[in-house]
Amino acid sequence: MPLDGKLPDIDTSVAHPARRYNYWLGGKDNFAADRESGDAIAAAFPGMVIAARENRKFLRRAVRFLAADAGLRQFLDVGTGIPTTPNLHEVAQDVDPSARVVYVDNDPIVLAHANALLTGTDQGVTTYVDADVRDPARILAEARETLDFDRPIGLTLLAIMHFVPDADGAHTHVAELVDALPPGSYLALTHATGDFIPPEVVAEMAKRDARSKSPVVDRDRAAFARFFDGLELVEPGIVTVARWREDTEDGDRPADETVSLYGAVARKP
Repeated sequence: MPLDGKLPDIDTSVAHPARRYNYWLGGKDNFAADRESGDAIAAAFPGMVIAARENRKFLRRAVRFLAADAGLRQFLDVGTGIPTTPNLHEVAQDVDPSARVVYVDNDPIVLAHANALLTGTDQGVTTYVDADVRDPARILAEARETLDFDRPIGLTLLAIMHFVPDADGAHTHVAELVDALPPGSYLALTHATGDFIPPEVVAEMAKRDARSKSPVVDRDRAAFARFFDGLELVEPGIVTVARWREDTEDGDRPADETVSLYGAVARKP
């Protein structure tokens, strides 16, 4: 969806997940409220910056697996966030320049940067949809304008579903998106968890996060696994993002308690 030249209204007084995440990744598209919130959470959980960066590494490994090993040439990325190189389309189109990518987000600052996302290869297609993950029908309707739903699609929901509480139907929304995909499609999803850190640390993080626009909802392994109901998990199954196909990337991997983000990829039979 092309921009109309108008910048959206952006509330800089309240910390926003996309801008805070950008701050943890070392980006510059954030404001004082985002940095203050990011520093407060990192003070309670010092591994937060490492976790954010490991999530990006998971994106690279997962998308390369989907494009190179699984042979996917279409991707639907919901909860895109502020552009941070490499973006998903850069990884996918490095494998095959003709890969088609639809980015989805409803954050005003992401919309303001959408032009950066729309720079893909000459052979491929990269588009942007302004929509909320809580509105699967709209996402699917607009994605169909770019993607062929008769061919396998890689659906990526990275560090987004922990901003959707159970009361808002988190699992139902993911199921609706997956149900619309053809057989042979894949779901890649990452999510915050408190399984590896002390309860008092989880409580302190929640307290410091309470004033942000979208507080994080930690889910345990069982709740995370529910997102993959009916799908076939790819080895190594459900692990922290740093452990998923860790042998495909150089360097030491941080401990689970440092990352505290689950990640998994699964195939729709």
